[in-house]
Amino acid sequence: MYNYIKGIIEEIESSYIVVNNNDIGYLIYTSNPYSFNAGSEYKIYVYQNVREDEISLYGFKTKEERDLFLKLIDVKGLGPKMALGIIAGNTDDVISAIENGNIEYLKKFPKVGDKVARQIVLDLKGHLVVKEEVSVKNNDELISALEALGYKKADIKKIVPSVTSDKIEDQIKEALKLLLK
Repeated sequence: MYNYIKGIIEEIESSYIVVNNNDIGYLIYTSNPYSFNAGSEYKIYVYQNVREDEISLYGFKTKEERDLFLKLIDVKGLGPKMALGIIAGNTDDVISAIENGNIEYLKKFPKVGDKVARQIVLDLKGHLVVKEEVSVKNNDELISALEALGYKKADIKKIVPSVTSDKIEDQIKEALKLLLK
């Protein structure tokens, strides 16, 4: 099983991207291929789906997106392509809808009817981590460290939600890369 593939985006199509890693082009299905930039390097978290007639890779910008995807495909009646359609929107809104039992919100996604929406809520309610639970202390520590390096608080606050690392050292490295873009 693959955890991630790091490489340069060579192609962007309506449902997938092609990532070049060591002269091998990996076709990876993503929820929003146009959120990637051709010619740029990305670390893409992947899930390998093996079926009798096909082996597919599904890619995500963050571990959190992949984790939600993995939980969704465990729901009876929901396959990888449907799950990809669900996480194409705002994952926080999807988690909130599941936790609040908002069947109507879930039914707005392609091929998700009343039965599947109810099954999603039944299987996943209470099993998802809401992003607001992330430690505010870590964000404060990251903000303080970046301010000490001379960055403006307004610029820092823009990139902090995009930082996905757990350790403060890794958070600072990731934040610096984002600030330099």
